[in-house]
Amino acid sequence: MKAVEDMPQLYDLYFVSSNKHKYDETKQILKSFGISVGFYKYELEEIQSSSLKLIAAKKAFQAFSKLKKPIIVEDAGLFIDSLGGFPGPYSSYVFKTIGNNGILNLLNKNRKAKFISIIHYCDQNCSKHFVAEITGKISQIQQGKGWGYDPIFIPKNFKQTFAEILDKNIVSHRYIALKKFTSWYLHKKKQNDR
Repeated sequence: MKAVEDMPQLYDLYFVSSNKHKYDETKQILKSFGISVGFYKYELEEIQSSSLKLIAAKKAFQAFSKLKKPIIVEDAGLFIDSLGGFPGPYSSYVFKTIGNNGILNLLNKNRKAKFISIIHYCDQNCSKHFVAEITGKISQIQQGKGWGYDPIFIPKNFKQTFAEILDKNIVSHRYIALKKFTSWYLHKKKQNDR
């Protein structure tokens, strides 16, 4: 079997995660900007920290040291006002533990929330992150068939949850962070091609 670093560069970069849903969204979004991204399925160690930026940076360094090719990772969190920002950076663990029903059972009248996404890029010369945030609220019940917290998060100026919005990929926190990344990455690529 070939070592990871001997793999041919078939893509502009790789998305490293154990979450195929995140990759599928990322691939679709980046494709719309003309960037090809491969999927390297790998269970990255997630440090316990209150900082999404720090968690994403640690994941990115770990992913790059494993793959030795340009990579991006994403860390995201759902921050609920009435719960003091919980689950925040612990969103993945909380979802696996209590799920959407558990979150819905914790809430009362104040349902304000926000999603934050951090895209972290890493190659042999560069490490950079891109942050995006989208505000909204938590629905009363689960609505639609989506993954993660999509069936309970209603973005501002919408009546539907992420799971019900037909083209979530053009309004989501992940889209906004990837759009910022794309603008920087394409400029960087153009400079390197000169």
